[in-house]
Amino acid sequence: MTKIVVFLYGLAAYLVFFFTFLYAIGFITGLAVPKTIDSGTVGKFDESLIIDLLLLSLFAVQHSVMARKSFKQWLTGFIPKSAERSTYVLLASLVLILLFVEWRPISSVVWHVTNPQLAVAVTSLSFFGWLLVLLSTLMINHFELFGLQQVIFNLAGKMASEPRFKTPMLYEIVRHPIYLGFIIAFWAAPVMTASHLLFAAVTTAYIFIGIALEERDLVELFGDEYRRYRKRVSMLLPFWRGQPKTVKR
Repeated sequence: MTKIVVFLYGLAAYLVFFFTFLYAIGFITGLAVPKTIDSGTVGKFDESLIIDLLLLSLFAVQHSVMARKSFKQWLTGFIPKSAERSTYVLLASLVLILLFVEWRPISSVVWHVTNPQLAVAVTSLSFFGWLLVLLSTLMINHFELFGLQQVIFNLAGKMASEPRFKTPMLYEIVRHPIYLGFIIAFWAAPVMTASHLLFAAVTTAYIFIGIALEERDLVELFGDEYRRYRKRVSMLLPFWRGQPKTVKR
């Protein structure tokens, strides 16, 4: 019975994440959702700025704290280990939903692409970024990343295999294609308002902090294997670092 409950919990967490992810696409691009990054009542600038920064900070703190090994060990003292990732995913999704609901637009326009064809191209680039995020998760293990595999294995009585270092496809071009996809999706906007710029700038800054924390954990987990990978493959810019040159003697 416990295994069934944990499975249903993990499934619910994944579904909440999935629909939150879809809503996030509409929220950022301003398409097909009732509340977007630029919609809603425009309030006082300083009040809107503080609220938006607090929402972004809450998201950053939740992600950073719950991703740490020490927190995971503490959390699994209260919940099954198989449900730890689902809990992380669920809380991240709920914090995002709170951000969508409480976000305050700041309507000043930073840039506006007036050419219709160019505007469509920029919007298409944003959708490409979201597609890159999704494809990158599928290349490593989408369902493990979002907690569903763990609860399925727990239900079936299977043990998860030990973490194995792998660099499939896009991961041989950049070390963090998921983050690259988010950056493209956030910055490729035909109309960049002040609130959108705030969101893009703060999340991009957090991405670089997240990369530093994540790579520290990966070096601890995989050691020299990851250090060699880090020397060989660029962090975010494709082909910025090529293969190490062979020195002729």
